[in-house]
Amino acid sequence: MGILICAIGLLPLFLALSISKVYNETKLSTGMVIYMILITVWQLDIGVLYFKDVLSEDTVLFLFKLFRLGPTFGLPIVLYVAYRIIKDQPSVVKKTNWLANISYAFFTKKALIGFAIWSAIVYVINWTDLGIKGLTVTQERYTGVYYFPDYGPLFWVYFIHMAIVVFFLIVMPVLSKKIRNSHFKNFLMGFSFNALLLVIPGILNFFPLTGVLTSSIGVILFSVANMHIFVKLNVDLKAHSYELMEKQKKLDYTGHLTGSLIHEVRNTNSIIKGFSSMMDRNGALDEGDKRKLKMIGNASDHLEQLTDNYSAYMKSSALIYKTDDLSKIIQESIEFTVGMLQENKVDLEFTNIYSPLNVYLNRTNLKQVFINLIKNSVEAIPENRLEKKITISTEIDDRNIIIHFIDTGMGILPENWLNVFDPFISLGEKKQGMGLGLAFVKKTMIEHLGDINIVDSSLNGTHFKLEIPQEGMLNGGN
Repeated sequence: MGILICAIGLLPLFLALSISKVYNETKLSTGMVIYMILITVWQLDIGVLYFKDVLSEDTVLFLFKLFRLGPTFGLPIVLYVAYRIIKDQPSVVKKTNWLANISYAFFTKKALIGFAIWSAIVYVINWTDLGIKGLTVTQERYTGVYYFPDYGPLFWVYFIHMAIVVFFLIVMPVLSKKIRNSHFKNFLMGFSFNALLLVIPGILNFFPLTGVLTSSIGVILFSVANMHIFVKLNVDLKAHSYELMEKQKKLDYTGHLTGSLIHEVRNTNSIIKGFSSMMDRNGALDEGDKRKLKMIGNASDHLEQLTDNYSAYMKSSALIYKTDDLSKIIQESIEFTVGMLQENKVDLEFTNIYSPLNVYLNRTNLKQVFINLIKNSVEAIPENRLEKKITISTEIDDRNIIIHFIDTGMGILPENWLNVFDPFISLGEKKQGMGLGLAFVKKTMIEHLGDINIVDSSLNGTHFKLEIPQEGMLNGGN
């Protein structure tokens, strides 16, 4: 019987090794692997009680106390898995009431360290007579003779410890409803439910009449179900990651193609300039032909300048991308433009109900995006407008972080909604602030695998919508 229980305990260890080989790139994977290894240790802790006729009582007691490491330190690991999701996902809504504040307080780094220390204290008590005094021989109808721990006066401490685990597993699905990303929401809810299937049968091991086999049933259910939801999470994330990579490949290809086109235009233009400069060397052209030749030269110069401008616009050094909080970057952009806003008496309101708002980004360029947008909007707002205001707000959908940027400017005609983002395109009025500013914004958003579009514009103002992939989706949750 002991061999059977230990063999069942090897199931989560085998799955943990598979996870570490296939999905070893995220901190969430690390937490899952450690937790499943601890489950194996937990089963060894139970299985050793059935080795009465193989090992001495002192040896069994020593191993039982040693392997108690598994269920004891399962609490901080459960919290770690939830902490990684709640901390790293930009789709967690900020705390809005006292109950949410209390709940989120348990899923912080400080709380994680605190529960790790608490678990260590519980484990130390386990080694003393206050926790486990010894073993008693018990016989059960179906499993035969086995040892059952004789708990000490502080037995209630360990029982409370396991009750805290159950409490957090019940709280986690409630908090998961605050997560807008369906992939991580479903995973957290599934993980909590599966862990309850493991822990609750395990708690029954405290009572001799239930035997010590009940947790083995939970191990089988947890291992199979949890492997399923974890693999599904990673497959969904990888699928979206491949979509983003394909988008990036197309973007790179378009850039290379445009670069080649500019190169060919330059070569052709050089030939035009060369032959046009040779045509009047003998002074045989009349004044009309000379004017035409000069027009060809001017057009050629303009074409050369245009290709140089496009080349400079597209050319950029290797950008460094890293995970950063988008809300902080927006706030820094606002602080940078506060002088311009005050000078033009424009109010700016920034509303963000999400924390954190992590994005895989280039800080310098993305900060410039919002500086350009603020500058353009300020220039688009007439001096005599009663309400001079810019509103920035955030939203989360299943895949993207969405930033709504709304001003009370003169607006943009519908036929210009697309070409307003083209470089070197002027709509004729400086007050609309059009130039390379919005072209840079469009280019930068595309480089971040996102986009910007106008969703509404009238004489009362313009509504820009910016979209950028969530960091958790693009970067695997690292």
